[in-house]
Order: sequence, then structure tokens, then C-alpha cells
Amino acid sequence: MTIQEIADLAGVSKFAVSRALAGKSGVSDQTREKILKMAGQLGYFKNNEPKRFAGELQDHNGIHWSGTIVVLFPNIRYQNRESLYWGPVFDGISTRLNQKGLDILTLTEPSSDHVFSVLKPEAIRGIVTIGTISTQILLDIGELNIPVVMVDHMDPVFQCDTVFTDNFYCMKDMMIKLVSKGYRKFQFVGNIRDAQSFYERWLAYKATLEEHDIELNQNPLLIGPEANDMYKLIPQVPLDALPEVFVCANDSNAVFLIDELRKRGLNVPDACVVTGFDNVNETYPIMATVNVNKELLGMRAVDQMLWRIVNRDSAFERKLIYGDIIVRDDYAGQPPA
Repeated sequence: MTIQEIADLAGVSKFAVSRALAGKSGVSDQTREKILKMAGQLGYFKNNEPKRFAGELQDHNGIHWSGTIVVLFPNIRYQNRESLYWGPVFDGISTRLNQKGLDILTLTEPSSDHVFSVLKPEAIRGIVTIGTISTQILLDIGELNIPVVMVDHMDPVFQCDTVFTDNFYCMKDMMIKLVSKGYRKFQFVGNIRDAQSFYERWLAYKATLEEHDIELNQNPLLIGPEANDMYKLIPQVPLDALPEVFVCANDSNAVFLIDELRKRGLNVPDACVVTGFDNVNETYPIMATVNVNKELLGMRAVDQMLWRIVNRDSAFERKLIYGDIIVRDDYAGQPPA
């Protein structure tokens, strides 16, 4: 692996790659994150590859647990305890840790210096991360040689156990229900680079349209960074090309979209149908969503952490938890012609 190969993939100079990999100044935080991720995709961080397993798997049930589990929960955008999505995930983690008799140390504003001053490997049994985590922080954690389980996030620079909602098949099943109702004109809404979950939902959306011979006429603005500023984005969407269904990456996007459509004089669901994901809002006319068992995500992350502690050399695992498809026919509007 050469610096030039990483530079070519990331679209930056060799100087920037060299500075980023060395942890030195001279590149912006955004560029550093991009370089680190590209390096991870090319296999630069080989020390985090799964170990080869040669032994008997151990059962963690029946063990009397003690010690501390660190919960890394960075306060990024809407990612906090007050969130209707992330709050219950954290509650599930803390509930399971209490059941197992383990102490919990929560870090909400982690930085490299802070992590190394607080996380003493001999005192910490494991780390559970919630949501998006900085690539640099993950690299710093990797040096501690502590078991890590990530909830709803993954990064090519750091391999570990992960717990996700089954985003692909939940979205696929919801899309099939929409297609079965006769809808044929769709637009996906949400920055698909914002999170791995959003990207998987986008892939399922595309796959369903392809399987049913429905043409993909996606407006690129609706799936790019512009989707983070809905109030600026929606006025750019031509009214004469309004789809039958806006399929949003999550319920929050659906709420913002409905508000902006109303400002343009478009009533939902009369003008069009809007769907979401996560089931965190029942007051807006969101026709379909996926009820994610958020507490279960957190609880299963702890279960995986305990299993990993006693099976350190086994290959890393990705656990998927299915959600319930909810279709609210009261918000279906007029049936497609």
C-alpha cells in the first residue's frame, strides 16, 4: 500500500495523506477523515483485521460480571439522550449493563487526549459506541486493545462487532408494500452518505424498483448533502415532477419534508405520500415507516460485548435486528390512477 494510491483514491495530495496518517497538522478535519476512511478501504490498517479463530467458543452466560463498560455517545447533530431514536438505544444499553452488574462510564464529548486520559485499559472491560464516531477516535481506541461493539455505525479503518437494524430488508419490504398498492413514481429523500443505515436503505429502495421494472428517475439533490437543509432544498424541486411517494431516509426527514411541502401549498397526503423510517413521530401524516426496536439494539450490543470479552479471537460479527413495517392507510391519500 502506497501513499500515492491513497492520495489517488481520496483525490488529495501525497503531502496531505502523509500528514493525515501521521496525525500531524496541515489538513482539515474533514479531509483527514476522508483520507483515513480511504486508507481503511484499501486495507492500510491491517492491525484491525479479524483474527483467525482456532478454539472452542465460550458461553458468557452464568459469569459473574464486574468492572466498567465505557459507552461512547458523541453529541453530534441530533445524536443525544433527548433524541427519540438515540435516547432509547442508550437506555437499552444501560438497562442491560445494570442487569449484569456492570458499571457504566458515558463519554459524550470525546477527544483524543480525553480518551487516553480516562480510558485505562486495565480498568475497562469493553467499549460500546452509539451512532457516528470520529475515525480518528476509533484509531485511538484501537491502540487500547479493548473489545468494542458499535451500534448503528461502521468504519473501514476499524473492524469490530456491530449491531444494526436490518435496514436493507426492512426498507425492501416496505417498498414492496408501496408497489403493491399501485405506486410507480418515487423519490428517495436523505443524504445517503450521512450514515451507513441511510445508504443501505437507499440500496434497498433501488433494488426494489429494479426488481419491479420501475424506472429510477432520482433527483440527485434529494440524496446529496443538500438534503440536510430541507428548507433550502425543497424549493428547488419542480412541482410538475412531484412523485407519488417521497421515501425518506428516516422519520425526521419526513417531518421536515412535509413541513416544507406545506409551505409551498402542497397538502400531504393529498398531493403526494410521504414515508419514513424508525417510527419516532405519530403526529405527522407519515404513511409508512419501520418500527425499530431501539432498546433492543442497545441490549443486544451489550450481549455481544459480553460474548466478545470471552471470545476475543473469534471473527468479528455483524448482528441485524428486524423491525416492524407500519402502514397507515389513513395517510395513503388518493390511490394511484
